[in-house]
Formats: sequence, C-alpha cells, structure tokens
Amino acid sequence: MHEELNQFVRNDVWLLVPRTDQMNVIGTKWVFRNKSDDTGVITRNKARLVAKGYNQEEGIEYYETFAPMARLEAVRLLLAFACMTGFKLFQMDVKSVFLNGIVNEEIFVSQPPGFEDHLYPNHVYKLKKALYGLKQGPR
Repeated sequence: MHEELNQFVRNDVWLLVPRTDQMNVIGTKWVFRNKSDDTGVITRNKARLVAKGYNQEEGIEYYETFAPMARLEAVRLLLAFACMTGFKLFQMDVKSVFLNGIVNEEIFVSQPPGFEDHLYPNHVYKLKKALYGLKQGPR
C-alpha cells in the first residue's frame, strides 16, 4: 500500500484541499490481489487504490467514458508490416499507466482508508491525474 501511495507522490497525482459543501467527493477503496508464478506459488501481494467511479455524475465529473481497445485487424496488420519490413517490435508493461493520464474535470476523492492525514482529517484530494476506477481514466 505504501508503494502505491509513493507512486502517487512521484507522479504528482493529487493535491490535498479543504472540503466544502459544494464538492461531490468520490470515495476510494483498496483492492488487493495475490500475484503468482507459473507453478501457482504466490510471489507478490499487490494493493491498488481505486476510485468508486460508479458514484460519478455524468455531465458534471465526466462527459464520456473510454475503453481503449486495439482491433484484431490492426494488430494483424502491424505484425504483417513488421515481418515484411524487418521491424523489431517490443511489448512494454507500464506499472502505473493510469497515473499518467491528465484529468480535465475537477474531481475530488476522499483520503485513502487507513491513510488519512491526522493534521487534516476533513480535507479531500483534488485529482490532477486519473485513478483506476474513474470513468475517464482509460482516456
């Protein structure tokens, strides 16, 4: 969980601001997953902080939803072109890809459960970048 929150600090994801009555604050929750190797032995316990995006109001906190998908035809065309021209293709996995997407709307999320700031318990985070679970996150 600390590793996930450190990623937020490194990517400058949010800013702690005082809460007002006019703010629509989206909750957050922790999602835990065990990662295992080929033999089924658990190699890593992973924690991810996600926004409760199902509480977002259309037209206020988001205007359209996104689901980025590569069409199979496009992948086949890319592979065929790479084979014909001798291009090298590489696959890359970005550990915190959602934390790089800039958010254009004003979105406020609650402090992560278990990691509330004891000096500012009534403050919320204003998002600068996307979190998992937001409707506009995949953009």
